Amino acid sequence: MRAMSNTPKTPDPAVPSNAEKDPDDWTTGDESMTGAQASYLKTLCEEAGEDFNPELTKAEASKMIDALQEKTGRGRTH
Repeated sequence: MRAMSNTPKTPDPAVPSNAEKDPDDWTTGDESMTGAQASYLKTLCEEAGEDFNPELTKAEASKMIDALQEKTGRGRTH
């Protein structure tokens, strides 16, 4: 029997990641945003001086998070 490795498997770049899927294509994109999205979005809105809309869908919240990360410089890895 082969021992399992703790090393994470490197994703195949040819296979699209769900993390990079366009929010407009999400199956659940029209559902209410998640609690985590709402919490992070509130923080970003405060930092960017924008109004927080608690009625956004998951897809709308994701797009707004991306835009506000760009505006505030948050969420950048480099």
